[in-house]
Amino acid sequence: MFGDYDSFYGNDSLLAQVDDVEHKYLQDKNTNVKAAGEIILGNLQAGAHQKEQDSFSASENVIVLKSDKEGACQMRDSDPADGDQELTESILDDLPLSQLLYFEKMDELSSASRTSPVSKAGDECVNFSSDKIRGPSSFYAGAECRNRPTGSSSHSKCVLIKTESLKDHLKSAMTGNAKAQTLQVSKTKQLKEAVLSEEIFVAKKTIESSSVDIGPFYGLPSKVKDLFRQLRGIETLYEWQHDCLMLESLQQRKNLIYSLPTGGGKTLVAEIIILQELLCRQKDVLMILPYVAIVQEKVRGLSSFGIELGFLVEEYAGSKGRFPPIKRRVKKSLYIATIEKGHALVNSLIETERIDDVGLVVVDELHMLGEGSRGATLEITLAKILYTNKKTQIIGMSATLNNVGDLQKFLQAEYYTNDFRPVELKEYIKIRDTIYAVDSKTENGFAFSRLLDFKYSSNLEKADPDHIIALVTEVIPKYSCLIFCPTKKNCENVASMVCKYLKKEFRAHREKEKQDLIKNLKSIGNGTVCPVLRQTIPFGIAYHHGGLTNDERKSIEEAYSSGVLCLLACTATLAAGVNLPARRVILRAPYVANDFLKKNQYKQMIGRAGRAGIDSAGESILIVQEKDKHLVQDLVHSPLENCYSNLLLELTKGMQSLLLSLVGLKIAVTHEEVNNFMCCTLLGVQQQLLPKEKSLSEIIKDGLENLKEKGLLKGRISEKDHNSKCTLTITPLGKATYKGSIDLAYCNLLYRELKKGLEGLILESNLHLLYLATPYDLTLSCSPDWMIYLRQFNQLSAAEQKVADIVGVPESFITKKASGQAIRKNVDMAVVNKLYLTFVLYTLLKETDIWSVSEKFNMSRGYVQNLLNSAASFASCLLHFCEELEEFWVYKALLTELTKQLTYCVKTELIPLMEVAGVLEARAKQLYNAGYKTLAHLANANPETLVKMIEHLSRRQAKQIVSSAKMLLSEKAEALQEEVEELLKVPTDIPGTH
Repeated sequence: MFGDYDSFYGNDSLLAQVDDVEHKYLQDKNTNVKAAGEIILGNLQAGAHQKEQDSFSASENVIVLKSDKEGACQMRDSDPADGDQELTESILDDLPLSQLLYFEKMDELSSASRTSPVSKAGDECVNFSSDKIRGPSSFYAGAECRNRPTGSSSHSKCVLIKTESLKDHLKSAMTGNAKAQTLQVSKTKQLKEAVLSEEIFVAKKTIESSSVDIGPFYGLPSKVKDLFRQLRGIETLYEWQHDCLMLESLQQRKNLIYSLPTGGGKTLVAEIIILQELLCRQKDVLMILPYVAIVQEKVRGLSSFGIELGFLVEEYAGSKGRFPPIKRRVKKSLYIATIEKGHALVNSLIETERIDDVGLVVVDELHMLGEGSRGATLEITLAKILYTNKKTQIIGMSATLNNVGDLQKFLQAEYYTNDFRPVELKEYIKIRDTIYAVDSKTENGFAFSRLLDFKYSSNLEKADPDHIIALVTEVIPKYSCLIFCPTKKNCENVASMVCKYLKKEFRAHREKEKQDLIKNLKSIGNGTVCPVLRQTIPFGIAYHHGGLTNDERKSIEEAYSSGVLCLLACTATLAAGVNLPARRVILRAPYVANDFLKKNQYKQMIGRAGRAGIDSAGESILIVQEKDKHLVQDLVHSPLENCYSNLLLELTKGMQSLLLSLVGLKIAVTHEEVNNFMCCTLLGVQQQLLPKEKSLSEIIKDGLENLKEKGLLKGRISEKDHNSKCTLTITPLGKATYKGSIDLAYCNLLYRELKKGLEGLILESNLHLLYLATPYDLTLSCSPDWMIYLRQFNQLSAAEQKVADIVGVPESFITKKASGQAIRKNVDMAVVNKLYLTFVLYTLLKETDIWSVSEKFNMSRGYVQNLLNSAASFASCLLHFCEELEEFWVYKALLTELTKQLTYCVKTELIPLMEVAGVLEARAKQLYNAGYKTLAHLANANPETLVKMIEHLSRRQAKQIVSSAKMLLSEKAEALQEEVEELLKVPTDIPGTH
């Protein structure tokens, strides 16, 4: 009926007209609201008879509605023009069930007032729709279903079966709405919701019947397709994406690993599968991402979908996340988590016997399985899901996978791969002033491409022996460029060197916006800007590495994405982090710090070359010294590195942590059961790689014995009499350790320090508590400046100085160190370093200014930022640890407040705004000063007004902030509603009742 739209909802312009009618009627106190419904019916009927009519008037007040060509009722040329009934019948054939039910209900409610000609037309329409509903009929999924491209089951019928229960449900819902006293509820909104719920119901039924024909948009309501178009600008899917979504293995809910080059569009496929799970199968979803920044970016990006489609998006990163999550009665949740938080979440769901609620787990960057302690944690998480809930589907994706066979066996998964890249990638290497194309067909793997055409003076040759300026000026400022450098210092040096030798014309390119960026960075740094950035930004150049604060990094990324900056000198972390593509990627050297580049790292860096929809091709140029030529030949032509289990290499965070939680969660409580579980891990699949002197069973036995010695487990591990089973149990300390996600290397030390704190916790300030919350793993890399140490110590009050003495750092030790005297007394350097980091955190919480603190302690501001983030995360772990041990009850309230202070590290009034994903300190200050002081202010803000009032805020960012605020507000409201319902629920076991 409505042209190319597959539901009444699709025609936005018609709905806008209806809205206008309603608003005008609602404003008029003397107008009966029922008339608005009659006008809608009249409009539809009139539209059926008058195809060409541009406007019509109705009721005493003449209301003109412009017709929308797409929404108008269109007849085919071949159809006979005579016969009102045939025409009406064709219209009603195309009406969604919910709309017919709506008209039927309107008919019942307004029958008393039907006297006008318009009303009679409505009456005919409604009566006819009633007959339609009573008779056997089938409704089609609309134009999208009929006009689907070839290859998407276009020949299959899209017949959607109407069920009596749905009809009754919709009838009762609409009756309730109609009888409601308030006149302010928009019928249009009700219609939208009814149609959306109908489409979700249909999609759900279709998926349950595992039919080949999957409805409007891969089993999802057509609204999802509209949202991808509106929010992401995605009109159509790539062919590989369609093929992947249509895989038989996905239809059968088998686990899947898929691998494509960077920038191929892997995430979109995962998001569609996630939405199918949330909306059609009505199950919760866990999405695991490698870094906090990527989690926050994804929460911002998917909150808009959650608001529109009625599911919750919950952030599990840093110190954020609730364990176990709130059990929602109605809405489903998408948990977006870092690897560590994802593991803690899965543990809490297994413990509360709710792991079945999670229907799908999606893992991005699956190759992380092979990377250190984080890889071990990811392996443990996936193994537990596989073992405890066979129905949960696991989807893993990566751009860099090699030994896929092992991963398939571990995840019991199918494999899909494609070498598709939306933009062609051309790989080059540069030796001296010659550029060679990487070509596997030639003898040495490289083919001559060209000589650099750039006139170098002798001074410039000395300053830039690697010809970086020649390489970047070929693309900037018109196109963007990334230079990957081995170290942070090298990034800053390269950025400074390039802008010194660029022509002055470069300053003119988007000059005002670059000045605005410097102003923005100045306000972020409370009046201070990094001198290097002050020098480079006027030329459109900046550096990007871990030495920046979160706010600075975000501003620089936004400026680069919008084209204000055209060149970033960055470290390898950018390649694995947020998506910032470039026309040309230059690798300054084949090293990361002092280590030679790995193939996985190389692939991730060059994968940033070429921006889909902007560039016709992307280029990567690796700068090579003659001495490294053979190593580079091996690098570019070698296969990707294999992915190996890290459970044994990372003993305390790997194998021992796994064994402890297996017993704690009662997944496996005997040696035999633990053995069975271990066969389901990646380590179990790769047993042939174990050292020959010990079998997996012996390694497990040693691990369990070690946990017993630490006082974390109790019970016998093996029994000579094989008939009796030896059951292991977890001790309270063991339970606190795994629930707090505490590294087993430090759990006993932590317990002793907390115990000692109970004897005399100094609460004059939060210094003593901060010492307990300072992460142990950062003390290893800390080397104090003794003069600063002494100066900070002398600024403490007498009670605070006593803290140093209690933890084991006497004043005499600091004084002697500062004056260079010999130390006779043994002092634990780990404690000394820990207290120094505590001083940094203490100053930071007092001043809430990373810049001034980093200058005071002569540390990079990025290091201070990282210390703060780690301390916030560790404080939340510490809180969970103390919650499990009754003796530490006093710490609970103290740590709850401290975690909040460390998470936000701002003045109290800004905290509600900073709870919103993606709102950092600088943005929170802007919003607060503009009058947006609460979460409710933000959730109800108009994005257009925000753009006008807040400097350097794009329309897209404004929409994301509002969506994220709405999502957070919705989550909090839902949580309170759950609590109310739980309180009011009548117990089933009241004494004396039957």
